[in-house]
Amino acid sequence: MSNAPKAPKSDRRTRVTVLVALAANLVIAVAKTVGGLVAHSPALLSEAAHSVADSMNEVFLLAALRRSRRPADRRHPFGYGKERFFWSLLAAVGIFVMGGCFSFFQGIEALHGGAEEKFGGYAAGMIVLGVAFVAEGLSLVRALHQVRRQGGVVDGLRDPALRTVVAEDATAVLGVTLALTGMAMHMITGQVGWEASASLAIGALLVYVAYRLGRDARDQLIGQAADPEADARIRALLEAQPEIDSVEALFTMQTGLETALVAARVDLVPGLDSEQVEEVAVRIKRSIGRTVAEADQIFLDVTERSAREAQGSPAATGERGGA
Repeated sequence: MSNAPKAPKSDRRTRVTVLVALAANLVIAVAKTVGGLVAHSPALLSEAAHSVADSMNEVFLLAALRRSRRPADRRHPFGYGKERFFWSLLAAVGIFVMGGCFSFFQGIEALHGGAEEKFGGYAAGMIVLGVAFVAEGLSLVRALHQVRRQGGVVDGLRDPALRTVVAEDATAVLGVTLALTGMAMHMITGQVGWEASASLAIGALLVYVAYRLGRDARDQLIGQAADPEADARIRALLEAQPEIDSVEALFTMQTGLETALVAARVDLVPGLDSEQVEEVAVRIKRSIGRTVAEADQIFLDVTERSAREAQGSPAATGERGGA
């Protein structure tokens, strides 16, 4: 078995982005946990769970970057590109279970049992959240910078690892803002409902983000078609070939972040011999590969129009008219 191909620059940049996010989340998770326990703050503890979930998710994404680059083998002839989508799905589950559910638990518990007010601890907790806001913001800026370098929002966010980091960092910045608001209002009014509401809002936010990330990963895992623009380019190329009479069917499927399977059924014009048919098929495959770089697996089902019509005739199928 050959060694895994060398990761492209985009993967190396994504790995750096994920490592930056992981380092920030690990430090912030510890600080939030300590601050939340000292202040008895449900909102801060919800944010601590959020950071722990994000840290585990970054480990999943690092695994995705490494494992998705393994070369094809006998058991996986189309390669391991879909590992990227699988680990992104696990990251979405982690956000839902560890972040969203724990935040809901903290909010409901605070509403039912109240929270012990320790304003000195709350001041320290708000300082922790302020530092977390800066750290998460810097991580988000780094991720958005990479998105811009990889072609903007549409192309840059095709990478599920980078998409997950951007979603996590943006959610973290908003979550910290909610926690700060809830703690401040609790300190001002003495009403724990503000902080409980902040925890519930953080939970709802995390569940929504987990749903969106999980839905995208699911679509890619079950066999999502290639980009519509790529489909259109392939169909236009096929229809422009003088030897092709009609394009009966065209199917595409993403097999990885930068790889896709293409299968087409075409009817050729009458009069081509077997050698010409083979030459046409080879030329068309090469043209598709040059036109759509991600099309690394190309299959053509080629038939001659006259032969296809003969197969569908009543004589050929055994269906005869008359008595």
